[in-house]
Amino acid sequence: MSQVVKVGVVGTGIFAKDRHLPSYQEMSNEFKVVAAYNRTKSKAEEFAKLANLPDNKVYDNLDEIMNDPDVDYVDALLPVQFNVDTVKKAIAAGKPIILEKPIAANMKQARELVELSDSTELPIGIAENWLYLSCIELAKKHLPRIGDVVGFTHNSTGPFVTNNKYLATTWRQSPEHIGGFLSDGGVHQLALVTSLVGEFESVSALTQQVREQSGTDDIVFSTVKIRNSKTIGTFTYGSAFGATDKSVFLKMYGTKGSVVVELSDKANPVVKVRVGETAETAGAEEVYPVSQEDSFGVNDEFLNFREAVLKKDKKLFKSSPRVAFHHLACVAAFLESSAQNGNNVTVETI
Repeated sequence: MSQVVKVGVVGTGIFAKDRHLPSYQEMSNEFKVVAAYNRTKSKAEEFAKLANLPDNKVYDNLDEIMNDPDVDYVDALLPVQFNVDTVKKAIAAGKPIILEKPIAANMKQARELVELSDSTELPIGIAENWLYLSCIELAKKHLPRIGDVVGFTHNSTGPFVTNNKYLATTWRQSPEHIGGFLSDGGVHQLALVTSLVGEFESVSALTQQVREQSGTDDIVFSTVKIRNSKTIGTFTYGSAFGATDKSVFLKMYGTKGSVVVELSDKANPVVKVRVGETAETAGAEEVYPVSQEDSFGVNDEFLNFREAVLKKDKKLFKSSPRVAFHHLACVAAFLESSAQNGNNVTVETI
């Protein structure tokens, strides 16, 4: 598959410049950014310099880039409350589109976006790059060794970072999307957990706002039941605390051992395995380094979307709107449960 796919970037902010454009440039045999849009044209022009785009491929009108005949697909990095309307324009223009996570600002919009995706054969994807982490496939290889998975512990916690460039963006300081950072970053964690233990059926959760700068609740502690399974576990997420070590891990407990995905050191992730039905029969811990490229799944995500576009088969893309719907539905359930003082809440389905 040697065809170069031409990309139009809609929304030219931090992540477009710092990760999406570098990924496309690293894979120049597969991709070429050919156009850019921002409603503030000077920001699109700044991006265009980095992407070596001519002046006539810099837009401040969304319809114009959607209808640019040189654009094979649209890569949209907009505040998520605009995702539904952007998808409508992409479908009208006959353009495949991949959108930044989370899927939408609320569950009503998320449901509408899934329905829009179901209405067309165009590939429509949500950019959840954690679905493409190498540690997931490595952990899956070892899970059969530990018998039935009966429990899990997920923890992603860390200290508040005052110079967080993403927190400085207005749409994150005053979020229209439910949960603010709980959905903006939490869907990454949910992608990891649900890929390995399954979809959440119900949750009992408490959330809280620790930092005024977050704009809304920014930590969650919860207990979880997995759908169509006896598996139960805990899901904890938040980076609004005082000084503490950054911790990101998922531990899965089986009847014949345990598997841990350890991502606290993002540059050196590992999968740890211990096999044995009892303490007396436990084997030594096995540690498997994870080969993870620098984009942290973004490159593989783009390659997967490219395949779906070239083969005109939306089912090939792993991060579909239906998958992303579940991740936001989990966040919605955390918030609903917390509003009910931790009562058990069923996760919305579609």
